[in-house]
Amino acid sequence: MDFFNQTGKLAIGSRLRMLTDKITVDAAAIYKMFGIDLKPKWFPVFFVLSRGEAKTITSIAKEIGHSHPSVSNIIKEMVAKGLVKETKDKSDGRRNMVMLSAKGKRMSDSFSEQCIDVTAAIEQITQQTRNDLWKAIEEWENLLLDKSLLERVKEAKKERESKDIKIVPYEPCYQSAFRTLNEEWITAFFRMEEADYKALDHPQEYILDKGGAILVALYKDEPVGVCALCKMDHPLYDYELAKLAVSPKVQGKGIGVLLCEAVVNKAKELGGKRIFIESNTRLKSAIHIYHKLGFKELPEYHTTYERGDIQMELMIEE
Repeated sequence: MDFFNQTGKLAIGSRLRMLTDKITVDAAAIYKMFGIDLKPKWFPVFFVLSRGEAKTITSIAKEIGHSHPSVSNIIKEMVAKGLVKETKDKSDGRRNMVMLSAKGKRMSDSFSEQCIDVTAAIEQITQQTRNDLWKAIEEWENLLLDKSLLERVKEAKKERESKDIKIVPYEPCYQSAFRTLNEEWITAFFRMEEADYKALDHPQEYILDKGGAILVALYKDEPVGVCALCKMDHPLYDYELAKLAVSPKVQGKGIGVLLCEAVVNKAKELGGKRIFIESNTRLKSAIHIYHKLGFKELPEYHTTYERGDIQMELMIEE
């Protein structure tokens, strides 16, 4: 079909639905040919019950991979057709058990013959193809169980967008972005403090000239993220990771992680052994990044900022 030649594998869902629809139409005609009054969507439930054992709706749903409401609706329809009957569980009167009725059992005899012929027809199709669709479906199911299509698309999106992201050293032309990006998140949750004004208004004096560094994230050449590495005069810590800020319009692209990784590498390059962080637990995205990079929470530390309620450290590996 020309449409699928144009879309390629992008339309796999639509193509599978079309194939399913075609098979479902044929299935309805096949049931009629064998004199079986069964809707194609009832097949999984009927097949399970045709083995003769009474089952709960929950166990059927688990066995065929359907939702409980879906199986419950199918059972109601089959009961209305007289194919299934419900009974109370003898060991637990609160549970309903379902099984084929006498009519359903009679139908299962013809159903067995139909299964033989349908299987033969499917085997014939399989022999005429170069690819085993049944095995391919199983492989796809296992792969999607391991990682969903949504997660795979998220990864592909992030990888594609990362090509437009660059981490560069701070230059005076980025001073406005350094302040604006930080002030934006600080005022959204807290209030600006004296230490904020000093660092953001005079980064050269209060960060760079003291042996620190500032890195800037560019997305399509626009400054959208910043992070500072401040030299510490402390017996345990060499540097503090501070002033991490990412514009809300580009959040979700992994820029925060890239910035923090680059800052940690910068600290290592400068000979740092331990990095300190002071943050606030309300900043869940930032805390998640710090944990991801290996930062460990400290039990207690004297806070520099009023907003600080969590302190963390990272031991830099050689």
